[in-house]
Amino acid sequence: MTNRQNTNGGADMVEESADVVILGAGPAGLVLGNLLHRAGLDCVVLERSDRAHLHARARAGFLAAHTVRVLDRHGLADGLHRRGQAHATCEFRTADGRFRLDYAHLGRGERHTVYPQQHLVADLLTSYLDAGGRLHLATEAHRVLDTDGERPVVEASGPDGRPVRWRARYVAGCDGRHGAARRSLPPGAVVHHHDHGLSWLGLLAEAPPSLDAVGYAVHERGFAGHMARTAQITRYYLQCERGTPPDAWSEDRIWHELDERMRSAEHGPLHRGSIVQRSVVDLECDVVEPLRHGALLLAGDAASLITPSAAKGANLAVLEAELLAAALVDELAHGDGRALAGYSARCLEYIWRAQEFSHWMVRLLHAVPTPHGGPSSFDEGLRRARLSALRTSRAQQDWFAENYVGL
Repeated sequence: MTNRQNTNGGADMVEESADVVILGAGPAGLVLGNLLHRAGLDCVVLERSDRAHLHARARAGFLAAHTVRVLDRHGLADGLHRRGQAHATCEFRTADGRFRLDYAHLGRGERHTVYPQQHLVADLLTSYLDAGGRLHLATEAHRVLDTDGERPVVEASGPDGRPVRWRARYVAGCDGRHGAARRSLPPGAVVHHHDHGLSWLGLLAEAPPSLDAVGYAVHERGFAGHMARTAQITRYYLQCERGTPPDAWSEDRIWHELDERMRSAEHGPLHRGSIVQRSVVDLECDVVEPLRHGALLLAGDAASLITPSAAKGANLAVLEAELLAAALVDELAHGDGRALAGYSARCLEYIWRAQEFSHWMVRLLHAVPTPHGGPSSFDEGLRRARLSALRTSRAQQDWFAENYVGL
């Protein structure tokens, strides 16, 4: 239902409504939208970007076994089964040589599916729209009001800048760390934040993968990472100084650093190609507690920011979206609010476990700086011990595999 009111500035204020207003069209928002719409609930997705940007926004690409099961369960996995690649090996390169872990034969025997996040988002978006789901692109949500009332309000502006007010029974904040949901948290919300003091230069290279494994290089010059995306595109990471602009390094320097840190002279050359995308990622993390504030519920990066060191972000988003969808269907369709009351506590168990493993991976892969500049000799000793245990201990390898793929 749409109403128009004249505001003091003379512009028409558009009034809209839905049972659930979803902020953000990333994996969390679109999985949630698909599941709610299929259950017959009145929902709408508001997204500040346009469709072309959503299709081009390169993010994570490693989907956990649980994520694939969720998408399969709801008929949302056709694209990843057609184009995704099973992956189950990681390789560590250090001054002591290299070693591999075939994690599909360790821990719970699970593997990843490599499927770029922008492809998953495109699939979810198509599924939602083909089913008749409501989506408003280029619509900026500014704030969420009256979250303690029966009909919270989302204040937004449409593509033409005209103000829009959405009334809802629930608002699902899936719009990231800097979105309207986070900005609208009440004073009682707690945001736990940790900055590792480390940064990565994130790169997409128009070049075939150089390893048939995820590559983690531990080097005195800093960390380097290799992750296949497609047969023609490879994701690389290079540790850099905090504050480094994305375009500060030339392509020659980038490939030189990758060769040095990944020890190409010892283990074989890297396939080179044009660097088609750059970004700088500061390794920070946070967790919001609780994830429910009256009628405002958080999922995805709005609930918890996690470093990319263990590829958990998109996987947590899908898990949370399925739990939130089931809870909202119970409440709105059946009048049973028990799952919604327990949503925050249930998700936070998964979030903190993922944060702990991500933190462990950061400490494994980096010389963490001290306030005085260089790494401490004690931390370096612990890092060598972790790598040695991972190389030699089956128990440690099983633990790694279970946490690396699991949630």
